[in-house]
Order: sequence, then C-alpha cells, then structure tokens
Amino acid sequence: MPDLCFVYILASKRNGTLYVGVTSDLTRRIEAHKTGSVPGFTKQYGVHMLVHVEEFSSIGDARAREHTLKRWRRAWKLELIEKGNPTWRDLSNDL
Repeated sequence: MPDLCFVYILASKRNGTLYVGVTSDLTRRIEAHKTGSVPGFTKQYGVHMLVHVEEFSSIGDARAREHTLKRWRRAWKLELIEKGNPTWRDLSNDL
C-alpha cells in the first residue's frame, strides 16, 4: 500500500487566520505547528488548529490540491471548512 499524503488547513481560531499545507506525516507535522518548533507563518500568527484534512495516495496529487487551495478565495476555504467541520473542532485530537 502506498504511503498517504495529506493536504491540511490550519486556523488560528474560528474564521481566523488560515494556513494550507501538505505533508506525508500528518501527526508529526501538526505537532511541529502546535509546538512552534519550526519558525515561520504558523508560529508568528498562532495558527495551530487543524480544521480540514484531505488524503491523497501520491505526493503529486497532494501538492496539486495544495496549490489549488492556496489560490482559492478565503470565502471558498471557509465554506470548505464549514461543510466538513461546521463547529471548527480541532481535528488534531483525532490523530
């Protein structure tokens, strides 16, 4: 079975700052965001709540989706999050 890749959206809070990322190790990557162990955007703006995740069987497909989502309007991203996670629950608790 091939390794899975993930596209994810983090938020600082409900309707707050959003971040779109891609990884092959979701648990490790979310932990890095939460602990602020990697400097950058998510650490600077306190973006650490996992609010949306999509699985892919190839890194190429995952990166293509990440690229698409990063170009989406904010309203479209909010709609995507609301559709799958209407309470904006931190999905990292399920990892």
